[in-house]
Amino acid sequence: MDYESNNWMWEGMYYYPHLFGGIMLTAALLGLSTSYFGGISVPTLPYLLPGFGIFHKKTRGKKPVRVYMDGCFDLMHYGHANALRQAKALGDELVVGVVSDEEIVANKGPPVLSMEERLALVSGLKWVDEVIVKAPYAITEEFMNQLFNKHKIDYIIHGDDPCLLPDGTDAYALAKKVGRYKQIKRTEGVSSTDIVGRILASAKAVKVLEDGFILSDTEKSNNTKEIPIQAGQAKVGYVSQFLPTSRRIVQFSNGKGPGPNDRVVYIDGAFDLFHAGHVEILKTARQLGEFLLVGIYSDHTVSELRGSHFPLMNLHERSLSVLSCRYVDEVIIGAPWEVTNDMIKTFNISFVVHGTVAESSSALNGKSDPYAVPKSMGIFRVLESPKTITTSSVAQRIIANHEIYVKRNAKKEASEKKYYEEKKYVSGD
Repeated sequence: MDYESNNWMWEGMYYYPHLFGGIMLTAALLGLSTSYFGGISVPTLPYLLPGFGIFHKKTRGKKPVRVYMDGCFDLMHYGHANALRQAKALGDELVVGVVSDEEIVANKGPPVLSMEERLALVSGLKWVDEVIVKAPYAITEEFMNQLFNKHKIDYIIHGDDPCLLPDGTDAYALAKKVGRYKQIKRTEGVSSTDIVGRILASAKAVKVLEDGFILSDTEKSNNTKEIPIQAGQAKVGYVSQFLPTSRRIVQFSNGKGPGPNDRVVYIDGAFDLFHAGHVEILKTARQLGEFLLVGIYSDHTVSELRGSHFPLMNLHERSLSVLSCRYVDEVIIGAPWEVTNDMIKTFNISFVVHGTVAESSSALNGKSDPYAVPKSMGIFRVLESPKTITTSSVAQRIIANHEIYVKRNAKKEASEKKYYEEKKYVSGD
């Protein structure tokens, strides 16, 4: 007897034994009588019973698979976003633990971004459903039980790169031991170590020796030369390893255009070193309409505006970071400096907006107003920026404490270099 097709029978016997027994007895008598009188046709039991609603098979909702992934998420980049995208694909609901400042200091050194800023970045990702604040760096037995019992987590996720505690032990050993651990592939071409290196090397005031070490203030009096910097390339050794593909862009995209009656809101900028200020202004812009279109300036445009040492992240890296934001529906990769009438018609733009906080640049002097056309049409809006943070202010935090970050990066840079020297084929998403 097939269990699924006859499950109604067992449920009927369990919940209504007396009624079910009477019907079964009647059916048996009918069966005998039909066999005796031969010519009388009587419907079989399964066709009689559907009229009794009490025996309809109950629809049981499938329990969503909840997965957990934690991290420091300092200097959030598209590699973090892709890791969380992969984690979400292993379940139905993604819960993310953001490690506390104290835990980061104890295990890795001082974070660049505050807890509030890191929370804004993680919460702003389109794949994140819930956030656990001040998660521990190591998965202890107590915290693991809390994840399983309180937060109903089914699996704990981490990348395939090793995560070791100061004592050299695996931070996810307990999760692996109980069989509740799943692994994803690391995202090639970017790391927080790489970004810190780009920032340190891009600072105009920082002098660099030929061997790549940063000079202290007392050493700056020596005759040293500054290595020329190109857009997206802080210095030799910090060339972006990212190779953009159409598949990766599709993975990050929503894949939907605006509806016929949707108000399309347009905002543009460099969006370099994606930070909490970007997330908050995009959230504010999205509230003005049903579809948010973001224009991302080309590397050449950003370099013209801010200097040859910018942008820190190249065009495709910046595009993925913006696309990962839950408030963004579409991006223009390499958007023009000026918002033209043709552009407004092409994308059916209802509002063009700009925040009150932006990078200051002397290069803007003498340039034409990029928003002259939308202003003349009465569709330009200035939005009060929720945060004062900028790409330069984030970079300055690292530059001001460069000796700390140089030491912190030294060991990681060596492991990164070794990884790329020994790198083999990497499969996965």
